Amino acid sequence: MEKKTVVVMEGDQTGQELLEEALRVLDPSVTGVDIEFKHFDLSLENRRATNNQVVHDAAAAMCQYGYGIKAATITPEAKGDVGSPNAILRKGIDGTVIIRTGRRIPGVNPLPGVHAPISVVRMAVDDAYGAKEWREGEGLDEIAYRTEKITRRTCRGVAEFAFIQARKMKAKVFGGPKYTVSPVYEGMLKEEMDRAAEKNKDVRYDPQLIDATYALLLNTSGEPLVIPALNRDGDCLSDLVLQMFGSIAGSESLLISFDENYNPKVVMAEAPHGTAPALYGKNVANPMAMILAGAALLTYFDTDEAERASRAIYESTLEAIVEGIRTADLGGSTSTTDFTDEVIRRVKTKLEVWSALA
Repeated sequence: MEKKTVVVMEGDQTGQELLEEALRVLDPSVTGVDIEFKHFDLSLENRRATNNQVVHDAAAAMCQYGYGIKAATITPEAKGDVGSPNAILRKGIDGTVIIRTGRRIPGVNPLPGVHAPISVVRMAVDDAYGAKEWREGEGLDEIAYRTEKITRRTCRGVAEFAFIQARKMKAKVFGGPKYTVSPVYEGMLKEEMDRAAEKNKDVRYDPQLIDATYALLLNTSGEPLVIPALNRDGDCLSDLVLQMFGSIAGSESLLISFDENYNPKVVMAEAPHGTAPALYGKNVANPMAMILAGAALLTYFDTDEAERASRAIYESTLEAIVEGIRTADLGGSTSTTDFTDEVIRRVKTKLEVWSALA
């Protein structure tokens, strides 16, 4: 099998600790997948020292190799500081969509009626993020303005990938923007959703306005869903959907850029949570989301070995939780490293058994 190179973007505090746990699981001695890791230090200290050049270098490396895994990083609040690396990375790899999938975590009670996976496919760029903002006037006459933009190319990427994801999950494409209020701006995404639906008649399509989407999610019948969304809407929806399943810890986050045929060109995996400074150095944080981020990345290698390893990691992680091996946030007392040790043990066992049966 051809060796794959994965760009590793190191981060801050608990984010870095959990990345190291995920890399333990992805080690070739565990998965049998031949991976070379290229490390870039995206800690706040090094981003400041390099004036964010290290972030640009990491993005360039992902464009070269096609794969990346990133730890959570600190975003300083002070104006004029280095800011968040995420916008630089998204622009650097021409990221189009961010996908987050809520799924049931064994032993964790979701909302009633929620049991099938729900994926939110949102724009990775534009919309409310990066918009120019300003104010005019004073007192009660002060007015705040904001300019926003979206592109048809990004709308098409979101719509096309939503149907690809729905076919993969045997789900229906559900939801959408508030195009009745904003037919020019938000209507562009709805136009691309309708266009993709015409091309993919084998996939069920149930467009809804964004406010109805929120309401209907709380009354879901339990079927798998894929929700295409604007950047801001998708950000809010992702948090809601993950919490509907009881914890943000049970999902990975993927940033994807596409080629001209909307096939994934660069894939960056990460956890959806932050650096959790209160948990730093205590060996109690839940590594599940970062471990699953690594498993998700493997599915884009398009090899049988990587596909088997990915399935083994997903199954091993969830089986460990079923059998009571849980960190404190899931009601257990297992340490971060002990949880990872158990996942590794199970992955090795599965792959050995599957090899014998093959």
